[in-house]
Amino acid sequence: MTRYALDKPNAKLLGVCAGLARAAGWDALAVRLGVVVATLFLFGPLAILAYFLTAWLADGR
Repeated sequence: MTRYALDKPNAKLLGVCAGLARAAGWDALAVRLGVVVATLFLFGPLAILAYFLTAWLADGR
């Protein structure tokens, strides 16, 4: 696992999911789908807040 940083070249919105996928060695689409499912069915507004806080606090490369 590499160090987490936003992945802006592969970003769809802010690069949070793409950065997580790159750091973990996973497929970015799978991470994005997981975040959508978690937002809709589990965490709701908390997941959206966490996404934007991560984008704001993370190192952008």
